[in-house]
Formats: sequence, structure tokens, C-alpha cells
Amino acid sequence: MAMNVGTLDRILRAALGLGLLYLALMSDLALFQSAIVRYGAIAVAVVMLVVAMTRVCPLYTIFGLKTCRR
Repeated sequence: MAMNVGTLDRILRAALGLGLLYLALMSDLALFQSAIVRYGAIAVAVVMLVVAMTRVCPLYTIFGLKTCRR
């Protein structure tokens, strides 16, 4: 698959992924006490981090979007 995620997009996705992981695993917020919300946040965080590392977003491919210059 061709790269379709740009640098700024990668940085934002990585920050969002790390932030969600922190909130889901280390936070005592009431929102994250529910198992569904906690595991949902972990799943979204993992997807964001994988997309940031691989620079390929399947949804961008489906919709024909591209945020990188190549």
C-alpha cells in the first residue's frame, strides 16, 4: 500500500494514541471506569499508533485522501 499519511497527521495521531492509552490505563477518571469505554479507548489508541508508525490509513485509501506530499 502507498503511504497516505503526512508528518503533521502522524504527529497528531501518535499524540492522540498516547493520550488515550494514558487515560485508559493510568487515569482514575470516572469515564474510563467502564470496561467498554476503557477497552474501546485502548483499541482506538492502538489503531492510531499503528497508522502513525506505518503511515498508511485504510480509511484514507477508501476515500481517496492523502495528507503526505508524495
